[in-house]
Amino acid sequence: MNKQKALDMLGLAMRAGKLITGEELTINEIRKQTAKLVIVTSDASGNTQKKVSDKSNYYQTTCIVEFTQGEIFDAIGKPRKVIGILDQGFANKIMSLITG
Repeated sequence: MNKQKALDMLGLAMRAGKLITGEELTINEIRKQTAKLVIVTSDASGNTQKKVSDKSNYYQTTCIVEFTQGEIFDAIGKPRKVIGILDQGFANKIMSLITG
């Protein structure tokens, strides 16, 4: 996994305005089906991980548990546990970097 490259892509997506951050805002984008990829940090609570994962599964949005809150903070400059990528191109690139 090219973890650092994936984090760099998250930072680029943030600067491009293609990220939504925070649990409730991300869930709203999942409901509207505009979120293409959802990332939940590995150190988020089990309840948060389950809530976002269940919502993503229901609306058929890809959801991964990856990175830590610290890594996300370093990448996007905000301490977040849940982020959503709104652009399909960024989502595809980040997924390919994560899965190898």
